[in-house]
Amino acid sequence: MLKKHSQFFKSLNFIFDSVIIVFAWLSSYYLRFYLIPVPLPEHNTSVDEYIIFLIPIILIWGIAFQAFGLYRPRRLTSRTAEMLDIAKASSLSILFLIAISYFLRKYEFSRLILLYFWILSIIMLSFARGIFREFLRFMRKKGYNLRYALIVGTGNLAEGIVKRIELHPELGVKIVGFLKDKSEILKNDGLQPKIIGVYEDINKVISEKNIDQVFIALPLKENDKLFEILKTLGDEMLEIRIVPDLYQLTTLHGGVEEFEGMFLINLQGSPLYGWNRVLKRAADIIFSLIAILIISPLMLIISAVIKLTSNGPIFYRQIRMGLDGKVFQMLKFRSMRIDAEKETGAVWATENDPRRTRFGSFLRKTSFDELPQFINVLKGDMSIVGPRPERPVFIEDFRKKIPKYMLRHKMKAGITGWAQVNGWRGNTSLEKRIECDLFYIENWSLFLDLKIMWLTIWKGLINRNAY
Repeated sequence: MLKKHSQFFKSLNFIFDSVIIVFAWLSSYYLRFYLIPVPLPEHNTSVDEYIIFLIPIILIWGIAFQAFGLYRPRRLTSRTAEMLDIAKASSLSILFLIAISYFLRKYEFSRLILLYFWILSIIMLSFARGIFREFLRFMRKKGYNLRYALIVGTGNLAEGIVKRIELHPELGVKIVGFLKDKSEILKNDGLQPKIIGVYEDINKVISEKNIDQVFIALPLKENDKLFEILKTLGDEMLEIRIVPDLYQLTTLHGGVEEFEGMFLINLQGSPLYGWNRVLKRAADIIFSLIAILIISPLMLIISAVIKLTSNGPIFYRQIRMGLDGKVFQMLKFRSMRIDAEKETGAVWATENDPRRTRFGSFLRKTSFDELPQFINVLKGDMSIVGPRPERPVFIEDFRKKIPKYMLRHKMKAGITGWAQVNGWRGNTSLEKRIECDLFYIENWSLFLDLKIMWLTIWKGLINRNAY
């Protein structure tokens, strides 16, 4: 039954895609010669030959879409991933089409038509697929086109699968039950749905319950049973997914990637690679330059007041830890006496700290002492948004007491951050601050950076915990 359903939707998708491709091709022709005519020499303006060439176009796109897995069931695939695959398949197809038209001298098509067709095919196919997927999701929420799944394994990993699937009824996946190791007592332990058998019953359960999908979620201690279960499932006509019990080992931005046919599981990483890194650095340079231009008069006034009201330098350089644990000198306007830590050593500032200068108290309350850090941003030591950097002397203690503390250094240190705009600043809970920092790193986007910048300005620089 599963095979018949899959074949039906595969055929339906191919028909819809073919219709869209025909429409995109003819629309490109109309755009080039009628709607946006461009006075360029053309070899072929007859619509007949463009129509004849639709047959190889449909075949090329069909083969490319098949190669990129765009005709397989994608219940658990995100819309963004499908759109990216459509863009890749269409780009490859257009290159192949250009190559064919080059070798077949009889057909020399307008390059503008090929450009229009490439753009329109990606947009139209993505839009059509989106509508089709939304229709399927709507039907599944109503109880149609369901798939019945069995989970092999129990415990936190298995329960996590159920919770995630229940959050998305539009996927149309219904969990029938769990299978448990026979060496354990066969009881339900409050699990919903119920435990309906042991591992050895898997073929019987699949047959009786009309199972379409199997999730194998064995705890690490039972991984020795995996090959036996897979051997038992060898000739079953259903989808099999293995969920490795590595969740408790994943620390930050984990994921799966493929290398030469081998799957690699990343337990921790950073979201800043490739274009993300370029975008964040570009934003830092642009916004820090704008900020320096705007606040330069204020910085000159602050510098003059510091010089007039206390002895010592205008700026204070302090060693902080940044990206990947590398240290750098963070700039601040000096707000304390030059011998502030001579007697106390490295300590955090306290409320009504006697080490502050008269003007330094105002600087710390308003956060104006942090303004020179825009220079650190330009140098590349810091970012405008990121976890606030801490002194290495304190970090040695924090990393022993707070789990995952060092993971905050997977992102460049910032002038402001998610923790600061949520009130966790100064002498507040370190645990909450780390929680916010890790949330920021896991969910980083340029939009989130802009939101934090805006919240920093909107909520004001004055904070009751800044002293």
